[in-house]
Amino acid sequence: ENTKIIYYLHTLKEQYHQLKLQFLIQRSQEADKPHRRKGEKTYSFKPYSCDLCGKSFTQAGHLKRHQLFHSGFRAYNCELCGKSFTQAGDLKRHQLIHSGVKAYSCDLCGKSFTQAGSLKNHQLIHSGFKPYSCEFCGKSFTEAGHLKKHQLIHSGFKPYSCEFCGKSFTEPGSLKKHQLIHSGVKPYSCELCGKSFTQAGTLKKHQLIHSGVKNYSCEFCGKSFTEPGSLKKHQLIHSGVKPYSCEFCGKSFTEPGSLKKHQLIHSGVKPYSCDLCGKSFTQAGDLKRHQLFHSGFRAYNCELCGKSFTQAGSLKRHQLFHSGFRAYNCELCGKSFTQAGDLKRHQLIHSGVKAYSCDLCGKSFTQAGHLKNHQLIHSGVKACDLCGKSFTHRKGLKLHHIMHSGVESQSCECGKTFAHNSSLQRHLNCTPQHVYTK
Repeated sequence: ENTKIIYYLHTLKEQYHQLKLQFLIQRSQEADKPHRRKGEKTYSFKPYSCDLCGKSFTQAGHLKRHQLFHSGFRAYNCELCGKSFTQAGDLKRHQLIHSGVKAYSCDLCGKSFTQAGSLKNHQLIHSGFKPYSCEFCGKSFTEAGHLKKHQLIHSGFKPYSCEFCGKSFTEPGSLKKHQLIHSGVKPYSCELCGKSFTQAGTLKKHQLIHSGVKNYSCEFCGKSFTEPGSLKKHQLIHSGVKPYSCEFCGKSFTEPGSLKKHQLIHSGVKPYSCDLCGKSFTQAGDLKRHQLFHSGFRAYNCELCGKSFTQAGSLKRHQLFHSGFRAYNCELCGKSFTQAGDLKRHQLIHSGVKAYSCDLCGKSFTQAGHLKNHQLIHSGVKACDLCGKSFTHRKGLKLHHIMHSGVESQSCECGKTFAHNSSLQRHLNCTPQHVYTK
């Protein structure tokens, strides 16, 4: 009963927005075209409404065509890719994609399109004119349809659910795109690196990375991006606004997607496991990155010290240490850091908040990683076969074995050698006039 009431309210709300939007469009058109041709039809009333979703139309034929979407019946199939459509016109427009003919080009950026309407819609982006604004969050759009789709987010109404994982969506198209993930079919492959994708648009965005072209730069820090959307997301970092907070630990985020990913940590569900070591992850991407360590392939090398990395981002972060530039300062103690994340973790010390507690002894920690390291103590002790020294971590034992081997690969220009890079770094911090030699 409650679901019916919510759906009814949603329908009324949508009809209200449609009437309001029609009024604004009509008023705008009358202002732009004061000399309307005699006899031209105008429509402000839409008497034909869909019983399923509440959408209204000016003509009965339009309503009939719309209802085909709800029926799920698609009589027109593409012979090349198998995609089906409810109307012959939609199939015809779709087939232009396979033809490769894009006769309509934008004079400003050169982007081409298969249809004149698509070009017209694209040109609105360059104009910067976004007449359709959301009354809930203020976000503006170039087209009324985009605003309408956006407003579904605020309604919270997601009638389209995935039968495989239960994830729900506001539109059937979004559900269809999502289901491609479960199918495992990725027909679009990159010729340069072999990475494959479920959608052609995603491949196109990926190829921008190889081009090296980054036309969108941040006016605050100079960082550049291949897409305007990526720049927009990045600028949220500078704004400091993080409206999405975790109800479990209080951590806040600039985007709802980041919050959703973070909450997987609290759920404890890690469906992606490594076949080699058994380590599990909450996301497929994290597993993929982890597997690079087992491969031993490190394509990114530091020109200053020769250290190699599996990912370009890791190399970039490492190079900040050599630069000596620490842009992030703690207001409480003055300690500076090369990365914003390091500063944030440091500030947890001053806050006194220790959200991660050990179930066995009750000891609490500021970070989940510290708790995980601590729990290894309860799991058992690892001892050195040569001297009996014990360690809680395999890594510590492995580094300790280097000392017994007598290998001292890290050296300073002063002649002093070290078994561990960390020991050398501490030495350099104490004597900054020294430089690293391998």
